[in-house]
Amino acid sequence: MIEQGRMSVLSEEGDYLLVDKPLDWTSFDVVARIRGAYKRNGAKRKVGHCGTLDPKATGLLILATGRKTKTISSLELLDKAYEGVIRLGAKTASHDTESEEYDLRDVSHIDESAIRAAAASMVGERMQQPPMHSAVWHNGKRLYELARQGHEVKERKARQIGIRQFEITGIELPYVRFFIDVTKGAYIRVIAHELGELLGVGGYLAELKRVSIGQYRLSDAASVGEIVDAIGQAAALATEE
Repeated sequence: MIEQGRMSVLSEEGDYLLVDKPLDWTSFDVVARIRGAYKRNGAKRKVGHCGTLDPKATGLLILATGRKTKTISSLELLDKAYEGVIRLGAKTASHDTESEEYDLRDVSHIDESAIRAAAASMVGERMQQPPMHSAVWHNGKRLYELARQGHEVKERKARQIGIRQFEITGIELPYVRFFIDVTKGAYIRVIAHELGELLGVGGYLAELKRVSIGQYRLSDAASVGEIVDAIGQAAALATEE
């Protein structure tokens, strides 16, 4: 349960809700569930989210309610940190586990120093092209919609991103565990793919968990169910007063 005073869910000016997004939920699934909880409890609240997480990613998702939704753009500018696992020696079209593996290769010749050196070489500012399996708009459609129809948009506009830190925290080939701190707009799936390309064997993102957005931490987040329950309890107390 959400500890009393740890996270407000029904203040008049609106709230920031720190959610631990479950695996295979879209960010909009979380918004819809929380919005529905407010509606069921007779509390009219706008609900929006900051920093979309892919369905195959878990971890910190910040929701804003009420008047706080007007400040979402400021949260989107914050750096983000993740923990995850890259699978070397294979590729997928989506650069994560959403699509099937292909181009499997042997990785037994790759040593730890090469992996760490490749990761270190990626730290800094760089141009990154968003993947086809992303929510970026193109001619009125999301890129992932076009990708699922078998289309590829080659002229996807690259954007400048920054990798503040890229630390390899464990190696059990073909899996590499990492911690990464990046700027707004960085796709970790693309970074995983690029690391595999640097090592000459391919790679994709096998697991991803967002652990922070600026000063906000996953350790302070609650599950969707806990927040839904907290909304119900807060609404019941407000009715009694």
